[in-house]
Amino acid sequence: MSRSTTTRRLGRAAAAALAVALAATACSSGSGGSGDVAKNVVPTQDAEDSNPQPLEKIKDGGEFRPPLQQWITQWNPYQVDGTYGDAVEIMGYVEAKLFRSDAKGVFHAVPEYLQSAEVTSTSPQVVTYKLNPKAKWSDGKPLGYQDFKAVWEASNGKNSAYNLSDSSGYEQISNVEQGADPTEVKVTFSEPYADWQNLFNPLLPAAGLATPDAFNDGWVEKIPIWGGPFKPGTLDKAAQTITLVPNPDWWGPKPKLDKITYRVLASPAITQAFLNNEVDYASAGSASAYGQLKDAKDGVIRTGTPWDEVHISFGGSGALADQSVRQALGKALDRAALIKIVNQGVPVEFKPLGNHLFMTNQTGYQDNAGDWVKFDPAAAKSLLDKAGWKEAAAGQPRTKDGQSLELHFVVSDGSTQAQLDMATAVQNMLQQVGVKLTVDKVPSKEYFTKYVNEGKFDLASWRNTGSFPLSKGVANYRAPQGDNVFGNFSRLSTPEIDSLLRKAAATLDPAEAAKLYNQADVRIWELGHTVELYQRPSIVAVRKGLANYGAGSLADTDITKVGWEK
Repeated sequence: MSRSTTTRRLGRAAAAALAVALAATACSSGSGGSGDVAKNVVPTQDAEDSNPQPLEKIKDGGEFRPPLQQWITQWNPYQVDGTYGDAVEIMGYVEAKLFRSDAKGVFHAVPEYLQSAEVTSTSPQVVTYKLNPKAKWSDGKPLGYQDFKAVWEASNGKNSAYNLSDSSGYEQISNVEQGADPTEVKVTFSEPYADWQNLFNPLLPAAGLATPDAFNDGWVEKIPIWGGPFKPGTLDKAAQTITLVPNPDWWGPKPKLDKITYRVLASPAITQAFLNNEVDYASAGSASAYGQLKDAKDGVIRTGTPWDEVHISFGGSGALADQSVRQALGKALDRAALIKIVNQGVPVEFKPLGNHLFMTNQTGYQDNAGDWVKFDPAAAKSLLDKAGWKEAAAGQPRTKDGQSLELHFVVSDGSTQAQLDMATAVQNMLQQVGVKLTVDKVPSKEYFTKYVNEGKFDLASWRNTGSFPLSKGVANYRAPQGDNVFGNFSRLSTPEIDSLLRKAAATLDPAEAAKLYNQADVRIWELGHTVELYQRPSIVAVRKGLANYGAGSLADTDITKVGWEK
């Protein structure tokens, strides 16, 4: 499965395809082009394929039917359970999305909400927002400083009653106040924060965040207030469908679509649903899915290179509380062989990834994996020996203090065969160094909520998507605070990593920030936190005629421009 973890989770809504990690999917962000699959997608900062069309070539009306892989329970993207990629994407359509990024990851203010937004002082850093006076919430209230203040107060980490997903950026703010008039907002920072455009995005109304109860529970199974081009239509849990319809009070360009219908389907069912003309979008990222979808009637395959990575995370308890054991597992895994398993039958190459924070097509990327995940079973055995895990009889797990070295790999029961084959390969690789690994299938709808989010795994694999700008990756590796793990489900961290990430996020010079992020990444590899596998291209089947939506890069979807060609 895929999450929009603190990966740009509050900015761009997880630009990802539905698909191929040992767990399942997220959502998609769009972009256009030909229907032929490139034999090898070379990552560039603007590689995308969303069939871009001018508005005059798109008809008014029509329905778009994307799939969902799980029912959305928590709609507040600032709350820790609200980070599921599809939910974040949808909230960008129904709430105030202040900024959208282009294909190169450059932010642009959305004029329906902002007349301007700029740094008006650097010592201290002050950002002044000039709001569009037409912008208003569904309860009739205009957008104002109180909304910014409510998001900040709920997300700055000072009140533990707010079960927040990530305090990055908000904890650096010292004040939020009205400016020269009610349409002006001044945000003052106690220390510099480079990615300020990613904050308050989407902006939510103060009325929905004013108390911890409202923040944590007021968005469960409902969207109480909205302020985007679309609004909630129906949230039918029994039918497992969610519909969006145009907001009749929207003050911006009228959306082309008159309905978006999301339908919850298990991963294997999405392919058949596309073939049956029941959904208009499906992952083609596995061999089986691609084989069925490449010649689908009224379908076209599109590819792109978004911020999208697949990894294996280690837990931080039991035997894995020992860093040497985690390092041993990293050396026992043959990454190239694992990538080959999931890449088989898919005509786009999955690129090995050597960085936790940068994708290969991002400025500043460098491969920091070094020897930490160099396939070396002998070195893995040596590390386990030093950690006190003694070799046993052939085929038997190592032992220490009367305990066997037995671990569990938690996978979703919605996994594709290729994903299960990869899990089996991991099992066999670890057996060669004396680690018994059991593959535990769990219900796909509970994979995150009951296992990953709760840290109930020794090994688990999922996709992080849309983790851009860089500061949004901080929460995946920062130190937990009490019960709040942010996005760090392994619960593994060090003060040095924490310090480097915070310093990087506060560095306004992109080149200097990149150096700090890479220094942190070296330490994350050394920590044995996560074994990065590959950057995953977006490979999707899209219904012919769908414009301005498909396989994305670093760009956000402008949902008002999505529609069907005339």
